[in-house]
Amino acid sequence: MRLFANADYKFLEQRKTAYIASAAFVVIGLLSIVLHGGLNYGVDFTGGTLFQIRFAETVTAADVRGALGEAGFDNLQVQDFGARGEFIIRMAEFLEGEGRELQTRIDQQFDETFGAGTYEVLRREGVAPKVGGELRQRAIGALLISFTLTLIYLGFRFEWRFGLAAIIATIHDIAIVFGIISLLNIEISLPAVAAILTIIGYSLNDTIVIFDRIRENLKKVRRLPYIEILDRSINETLPRTVMTSGTTLAVLMALAVFGGAVIREFTIVLIAGVLIGTYSSIFVASPVLLEVEQRSGGVRSKSDRRKVTATAG
Repeated sequence: MRLFANADYKFLEQRKTAYIASAAFVVIGLLSIVLHGGLNYGVDFTGGTLFQIRFAETVTAADVRGALGEAGFDNLQVQDFGARGEFIIRMAEFLEGEGRELQTRIDQQFDETFGAGTYEVLRREGVAPKVGGELRQRAIGALLISFTLTLIYLGFRFEWRFGLAAIIATIHDIAIVFGIISLLNIEISLPAVAAILTIIGYSLNDTIVIFDRIRENLKKVRRLPYIEILDRSINETLPRTVMTSGTTLAVLMALAVFGGAVIREFTIVLIAGVLIGTYSSIFVASPVLLEVEQRSGGVRSKSDRRKVTATAG
C-alpha cells in the first residue's frame, strides 16, 4: 500500500498510553463479568433445552416468558431473535428422548395463551448437563493446548522472549474479547468458542509476522537501538497488517449485516477479535518484547540500554 510505503511511526514511544488503554479495557471487561455474575453460558455448556419459535402475530418476550411461567417453567431465558415475533427460548429442563412431553406442555400452554396455529417451532436442541460440563472442560483444554503449542513453536522458531511476549499479547486479546462478550451479553456457545480459537490464531499470525521481521532486522541493522529496530519492523510490516485486517473486517462486516441473526453474534466476536488482535500485535506484543528484553538483560550493551531509556523518555 502506497499510503504506508515510507511509514516511520514511533509506535514504541506510545507504549505507556497503550498500556493504560489496554488496562482500562481489561478492567471494564472484568467488572462486567463480575456484575453479570459470570459469563452467559449457553445450553451447549450448561445443559438444558433450546427452542426457536416464530409467531405469526405480534408477541413480546414478556408475553412468551409469562406464558411459560404459567406452565411451571421458571428457570428460562427468552430472547428476541432476528425477525419480529421470533424468539430463542432456553430452559434448564433437559430434552429427553424425542422431547414429546416437554414439547406437549409448551404447545398446550401456547395454544391456550396465543391460539393454535399462531406459532411455529423452527428449532429444538437438547444437551444433557453431563455433556455440557464435558464440553466446557474440553473448550478450556483447547485454549490451554493452543497456548502451550504456541509457546513451544515460538521457542523453537525464535527464542523464549518472543514466545513470552506473544503469549502475554494473546492473553490480553482473550481477556478483552471475553469482556466484550460480557458487555454485549453474548452467549458462550460452541460457535463462540470457535470464534475465540480463530481469534487466537489470527492474533498470533499477525504477531509472528512482525516478530519475523524483527529477527531479520536484528541481523541487518545491529548498531541501531533495540527500540528503533522494533519500530522499523512494525512500519515495514504495516502495509501487510492493514491490508490483511482491512479485507478480513470487510468480509465480517458484510456477514454481520447480511448474514442474518443466526451467525451475527459469532461475527461480532470475530470483528472484536480482529480489531484487538491487530492493535495488540503493534501496541502490546512488541512493547512487551522490549520490556522483556530489557528486564532479562537481553539488550546488547549498556550503551544500547541508555539509548533505549533516552528514547522512551
